[in-house]
Amino acid sequence: MRIKLFIFFSLFICVPYASLAFNLDFGKIIEVAKKVRQLKPLSENNEKKLGADVAANILGASPLVEDSALQKYVNEVGVWIALHSDRPNLLWRFGVLDTPSINAFSAPGGYIFITRGLLLVMKNEAELAGVLAHEISHVTHRHVIETRRTGALVGLLAEAHNESRNDSNESQTMKKLVNASTEVFTRGLDKEDEYESDRLGMVIAARAGYDPFGLPTVLQTLSTINPKDDAVALMFKTHPDPEKRLDTVMKTAGDRLDKYAEQQRGEERFAKIMKAHAKRYSKTGKYNQSGR
Repeated sequence: MRIKLFIFFSLFICVPYASLAFNLDFGKIIEVAKKVRQLKPLSENNEKKLGADVAANILGASPLVEDSALQKYVNEVGVWIALHSDRPNLLWRFGVLDTPSINAFSAPGGYIFITRGLLLVMKNEAELAGVLAHEISHVTHRHVIETRRTGALVGLLAEAHNESRNDSNESQTMKKLVNASTEVFTRGLDKEDEYESDRLGMVIAARAGYDPFGLPTVLQTLSTINPKDDAVALMFKTHPDPEKRLDTVMKTAGDRLDKYAEQQRGEERFAKIMKAHAKRYSKTGKYNQSGR
């Protein structure tokens, strides 16, 4: 935080002399700097409340697939993997969204969502495990929350500049900053957070007894899909290129995880679950020839 404050003041110290015509109120700047220091990490209870609100927004846009057996299966796999993460005691919740889009999301406090479209391009349980482990890593390392805090910092910098020219409602400004959390799902996390979660996802999957190369296999599959396909439009907008992610995670892993490559992949169980789901889903009238 000291570094952030240094940058904060540097931005104003380095402003060309002409900008002083705005009559910057350094009293205001100091006041807003104090607010930046007050942007402390959320408590776990507040993290859960924030996550519940974000999850509600996600479900408002895409409902869950009406298939209790499929939801139960994904939750069983997800909870097992989460038990091998750095935060096994969170109340983890997993859900399959009823959308053909290919994507996965995580919200603070242990909420993880995967789309039906992404499930349909997977070939085994190890691939599912890898994707869920990736999303679990976002939660355990509080990536969404830290992105939100960084956004708040930028907003406060702008606030200090604006308040030098007019008396804005500070409480309203702060409220807007706090309520901006769900923007992460339309503009994405920092690419370094994605790379970190790819790496950690492989490790967690291996700890849980799965072939850790399930996630790289999914990335390989995604790299073959036309970026102009509507199903991957949001994913390509909010994530680094799958091929770049694949190259990065494989170089980072090296040969350290090779000895776990023969761990379970769960082809039969996954195929059985998805076949049964396809039959149930076809009865809803939503199923089409593409399987989406």
